[in-house]
Amino acid sequence: MHRGLDGVFWIGGGSGAGKSTIARALAGRHGLGLYDTDAVMREHAARADPRSCPQLAAFMRMSMDERWLRPPSTMLETFHWFRGEGFDLILDDLRDHPKPVIAEGFRLLPALVPQPARAVWLLPTPEFRRAAFDSRGSTWQLAARTTDPPRALAGLLERDRMFTDRLRAETRERGLPAIEVEPGMTETDLTDRVAGLLGLTDA
Repeated sequence: MHRGLDGVFWIGGGSGAGKSTIARALAGRHGLGLYDTDAVMREHAARADPRSCPQLAAFMRMSMDERWLRPPSTMLETFHWFRGEGFDLILDDLRDHPKPVIAEGFRLLPALVPQPARAVWLLPTPEFRRAAFDSRGSTWQLAARTTDPPRALAGLLERDRMFTDRLRAETRERGLPAIEVEPGMTETDLTDRVAGLLGLTDA
């Protein structure tokens, strides 16, 4: 069923957890390919079949206010990538990749990743997430495009907190590896912990 995906390692988790940073470090350390699911979202949105991705189709028709000024719980429940829409396109991209690859991104949901034994989820605290967004300069990126940026930002941060809580509950229920990412945790420590859980050694 998942033929051609044996060389994939998976790093999922909440936004702002450091997934991309850790994936790049491990790819460089172990000579692996890198697949950033965020980078292909626009392409996947264009390729997706509206019949199998109805929430994505609805999202594409919305204004910025309609997208980001709704209640956080509504944004959580209806956001297409959180529902796993388009995940088959990720699998299509990764199948028969020419070399082992690390796939990373929040779209890698515990119920959908085909090799959970080669996966780990990073679960940022709200404090870590906000600090990460501030350091990137991306805190207001979406919110600023609405008519009420403070309300939009508060809603997005709460939605992301709720999504991380959902991931925490799902990984616990399924017995999957997850790491709580907290302020003060160094990039080196987190990289080493992820490497250990993925079975990537320097030997």
